[in-house]
Amino acid sequence: MGKRVLITGGAGFIGSALGAQLVSNGHEVHVLDDLSFGRRNLAPVPDERFHQVDIRDRAAVRTTVERIAPQWTLHLAAVHFIPYCNAHPIEASDINVCGTINVLDACGAIAGCEQMFVASTAAVYPIADRAVDERHDTGPMDIYGITKLATERLAGEFQMRTGIPTIIGRFFNAFGPNETNPHLIPEIQRQVLAGARTLKLGNLDPKRDFIHTHDMARAMDALLNAGLKGLEVFNIGRGIEYSVREVVEAFERQLGEPLKIEVDPARVRKVERMHLLADVSKLERVTGWKAQWDLDKGIRTLLTEDVPL
Repeated sequence: MGKRVLITGGAGFIGSALGAQLVSNGHEVHVLDDLSFGRRNLAPVPDERFHQVDIRDRAAVRTTVERIAPQWTLHLAAVHFIPYCNAHPIEASDINVCGTINVLDACGAIAGCEQMFVASTAAVYPIADRAVDERHDTGPMDIYGITKLATERLAGEFQMRTGIPTIIGRFFNAFGPNETNPHLIPEIQRQVLAGARTLKLGNLDPKRDFIHTHDMARAMDALLNAGLKGLEVFNIGRGIEYSVREVVEAFERQLGEPLKIEVDPARVRKVERMHLLADVSKLERVTGWKAQWDLDKGIRTLLTEDVPL
């Protein structure tokens, strides 16, 4: 039997893929989103299940959650583009920390809340030259990571206070259709589709673990159905890292054309880590999940057409 599910941020990049996954599995999905970054057409729900609410509005969140009475809530709503967060630390803290308090408190106050999923980030980890597992020390380097580490602490307090099973998912670098922020892959996609063959990019050597949003949605779905108790933390990545240059090479393979790179000083981050790689053995062991989308397959669809779940 399907569950009544609430996704905050469900009109955004990852949330839209998650919503499509859960709808396809027969769940009654509701989306709460203020559309500051998301787009209404990305939320795969009818109008009566779409709730345009700012998670900073404590009263509106409480009223909406009471009306929906979700059995599962997946809290993805956040501001997460690192340069934006660093430039707007108060706004980032208000949304990511205070907004999370509002969502957790609302869910903790209703009867029938069976499970909570709280989105975190690989940015809670410090610099490391190897794959990091969930037991690795935390040590965020930026405002976004700091706010998300606070979010994790709030999720832990929520679980202890309510007894509701709570999952923290540490997202690594997502890519796929419907991106709503100018991250690396959508920026290359934009330039290439506009006809550019000399790409203007920033830092070229850092390596990241890129995971397709369809695989992320499948991972979250698997975790929700794993019968977990208490508080559990999972990395959600692919376990393979690529440099910016290697990402450009993947675009070249799919285009069948060479691409040149021009470093744009305005895009260069002053503080950068060279590696960010997930150890996903816990996710695989607990759920049996395996990634299905590699970098080339995902980029091929970005250059041709979006492939549905």
